[in-house]
Amino acid sequence: MRQIVLDTETTGLEVRQGHRLIEIACVELIERRPTGRHYQTYLNPERAIDEGAREVTGIADEFLLDKPRFAEVVDEFLAFIDGAELIIHNATFDVGFLDSELARVGESYGRIADRCSVLDTLAMARERYPGQRNSLDALCKRLGVDNSARDLHGGLIDAQLLADVYLAMTSGQVVLDLGFEGATDAGVRTVATPVILSRRPRVLRANTEEVDAHLRRLDALDKSAGGQSVWRRQESEA
Repeated sequence: MRQIVLDTETTGLEVRQGHRLIEIACVELIERRPTGRHYQTYLNPERAIDEGAREVTGIADEFLLDKPRFAEVVDEFLAFIDGAELIIHNATFDVGFLDSELARVGESYGRIADRCSVLDTLAMARERYPGQRNSLDALCKRLGVDNSARDLHGGLIDAQLLADVYLAMTSGQVVLDLGFEGATDAGVRTVATPVILSRRPRVLRANTEEVDAHLRRLDALDKSAGGQSVWRRQESEA
């Protein structure tokens, strides 16, 4: 599965008041693994940035004067995301701005939903952690994701952090496709064929780096659980 973790920055909070995109950033995952491919661009919004947005992003109006307009990058942006599942934190906000920009360049471009499915990590977090703060910073802290480099809101660093948060939130949700679809049809039986080992399997033991990574993951699970996680208790008993 191809997934694109996406974040945007804007001139203000209300698309209905004519606010525009000033940055788009995307990080690619294939089968839940970062590929190293990303797409990022600043945009000339053809309007002033609200003071609040300037404070949050650190982006000044003057910085964007020589940047491309959305119409100039729309084709390369859509080519990067086309057919993927978009992972967005508070997706309604970002998709609303993207759809508004697409409408400006022409009806033929349609809407984001015409090209991609969308997964909202904010909705996922609210379901998983009801009554708690579920901002990106709060989720980073809860899940043990290092966000120390995030002084300001920036599209690319936020997309990279969201990718880590999404993978941490869903690390236990692995679907095993064992090819048993249709096995419950009438008259069909599944017979397990015994596996005969001709020699003793070789045991691969974790190296120091893998053990350290395992311990860091347990620390993150402890933080998420608000105490000692099940995995930590099982390891202690063992």
